Amino acid sequence: MNILVLGSGGREHAISLKISQSPRTSKLFVAPGNAGTSQIATNVEVGVNDFQAIKQLVLKESVDLVIVGPEDPLVNGVHDFFLNDTELKAVSVIGPEKAAAELEGSKEFAKEFMMRHNIPTAAYQSFTEDTLEEGYAFLETLTPPYVLKADGLAAGKGVLILQNIQEAKDELKSMLLDSKFGNASATVVIEEFLDGIELSCFVLTDGANYKILPTAKDYKRIGEGDTGLNTGGMGAISPVPFADSEFMDKIERQIVKPTVDGLKKDNLPYIGFIFIGLIKVGNEPKVIEYNVRMGDPETEVVIPRLKSDLVEVLMAMANGTLDQVELDIDNRAATTVMAVSGGYPEAYEKGKVITGTENIRDSIVFHAGTKVSNGQVVTNGGRVITITSFGKDFKEALQQSYQNMEKLHFDGMYYRKDLGFDL
Repeated sequence: MNILVLGSGGREHAISLKISQSPRTSKLFVAPGNAGTSQIATNVEVGVNDFQAIKQLVLKESVDLVIVGPEDPLVNGVHDFFLNDTELKAVSVIGPEKAAAELEGSKEFAKEFMMRHNIPTAAYQSFTEDTLEEGYAFLETLTPPYVLKADGLAAGKGVLILQNIQEAKDELKSMLLDSKFGNASATVVIEEFLDGIELSCFVLTDGANYKILPTAKDYKRIGEGDTGLNTGGMGAISPVPFADSEFMDKIERQIVKPTVDGLKKDNLPYIGFIFIGLIKVGNEPKVIEYNVRMGDPETEVVIPRLKSDLVEVLMAMANGTLDQVELDIDNRAATTVMAVSGGYPEAYEKGKVITGTENIRDSIVFHAGTKVSNGQVVTNGGRVITITSFGKDFKEALQQSYQNMEKLHFDGMYYRKDLGFDL
């Protein structure tokens, strides 16, 4: 089969590497890809939202299967674009249709979905500029901290957690009236703060059947001890040590099954990955958010633990036969550590030469924000490169990742040295 992966991050490198290992893969293309994917596939300079250019590529290269990495093209309806085009509709696309992608595209839509299907989540209300005063009044009814979420896509940065009521009111005003997050904060969801420890659950579905991938926990804050600004993720650990079989049973019964059943009941066509952001409150799981694709950097620890042929699994999803597949999972722990550009998640420079990848042993290097320039691999984003390692437990795996991270270098490179501190 000829296969196309859309995206350019560590998630897409991890998915592409696994696809490249399948005997069912003839040609593999990544659009636009990065320096890492260029070593295992053909990178094509096509943007993930340039649907016409994607169509030309698919037809020219006789692509049979498309895997959509990031959320943007899904929320923008890339799957529907294929279904509605006579030349493309026979091509299998992994990723939900536009109506279902609203689970990530709109926090309000996701909250309403959870309420409708009795899926445990935090109490909430949503507000627009016309109901700003009501938003102030709702904040008064809550106890701190206050959680404000931009309704739309804000690249993982649209959530504020604030201790001070006045600050919460000021930020609400800034989001609604001053478009702090652009159109994404035209509606703001305010919800009760849930106190607990977070984890991510990943589900594969063909729209009727589902399989649960290994759990993971990522680390969002830039600073050690989970301080400082939110990033797209500084590293991840899988499996999550506290998610024992009893807790996983609760997640499946109370959250995964009602989610897949709810999509079917609401007629929301869904072939793809469901990323469920969870929090363990006491001994109960609650949903913080849905994403309609794999997480990044969680993919870099979840997919390497999958021993099954990923292409076989993806085809079963596309064909509605996921119930006939058994997932074979590596029982070792995996960890990934992300190296980022100096200054990230605020202003940072690109084009810094990366050295040392050839010295890394017994770990997997996944490229994120990298490209090849004049024959050298250089930085091309905030999150640059990640190192994934296995171990008998997450501590052993982390030690391996950190040892190899010391062999990497680029100007301004930074990574967190305390992953797993809360476990």
